[in-house]
Amino acid sequence: MIMLWRYESDRMSNLTPASDGKTVYVPLADGVLVALNPADGKLIWKTETGGEFSAAPAVDERSVFIASRYVEAEKGRVHGTLRAVSKATGVTLWMRTLPGPLTGGLIAGPSALFSGSADGRVYAFNKQSGLTLWINEYREAFSSQPALAGSLVYVGSEKGTLLALNQTTGQPLWQYRARAGIQGPIAIANGVVYFGSADGYVYAFSELRAKLVWRRRTGAAVQAVAAVENGLLAASLDNFAYLLSFSKGALIWRRQLPGRISSRPVTATDGALFTPLSTDSAIVLGLRDGKPVNTLALGEDNSSSAAPIVVGDLVLITTPHGLQAFASPQQNH
Repeated sequence: MIMLWRYESDRMSNLTPASDGKTVYVPLADGVLVALNPADGKLIWKTETGGEFSAAPAVDERSVFIASRYVEAEKGRVHGTLRAVSKATGVTLWMRTLPGPLTGGLIAGPSALFSGSADGRVYAFNKQSGLTLWINEYREAFSSQPALAGSLVYVGSEKGTLLALNQTTGQPLWQYRARAGIQGPIAIANGVVYFGSADGYVYAFSELRAKLVWRRRTGAAVQAVAAVENGLLAASLDNFAYLLSFSKGALIWRRQLPGRISSRPVTATDGALFTPLSTDSAIVLGLRDGKPVNTLALGEDNSSSAAPIVVGDLVLITTPHGLQAFASPQQNH
């Protein structure tokens, strides 16, 4: 793949951009959101939200949802805001103020938006109005990316609790406690929930049996997992990528990369693209044997923990100084 375009900015954040396939929404530092045309990287609009982004944005058919934090001038307390802005113009459609900032990520379902907060709350909001549908309060902060499957929303806490909640009511269906925090995205496949923890383990929890099926140790905190056709990919801060079997967590292969892996890889049918930190390249590993099959030159040491994303036939990678779009040579018209 070759670089198709680059959007340059020295205000890049470590939050993963969002896309609806037609537009890319990039959160910059200082609360600025920019909308880019994925065909050429040209700016469509930008909006300043005030404060600083506290969670990666989410998008649906109508809106981009963005969460920010701000400091109360008089008492110095940190609060949060959630707003929906128009995908077409960036104009604010509604805004909510919250006791604490939403952290980790936002995820949009058919009618509701879900997120956890730094002050121990898990929220469901009406996407059209911003009204709160339900709130659950816990004695632990949330900074992970929620996931949706069926009628449930899954969210992991910084103390290591993975919660499965009914999307409509917030009623807990089950919970499981790991030995340390859950910060990265999780994966759901064949009725099993897979997640990594700062304790260095990958966990597999069966919803049908309501019990842990297996756990597999890695060399450091596990930042993300992803389900692929032939197993479960796990990215660890020990610089290794692992492919584990779905059924028992058996090691299929592991591959050392030149830097720590802090974000979920982009996966295709035959490969996975990783963006290791402190390196100048993104690396594609073949899923069959874990061997490197391609590299994408980023031109600078990567210090961004934002995950790469796929938009159509493009791979978009966030770097400290811009967003880079890669495509196969035949797509470079």
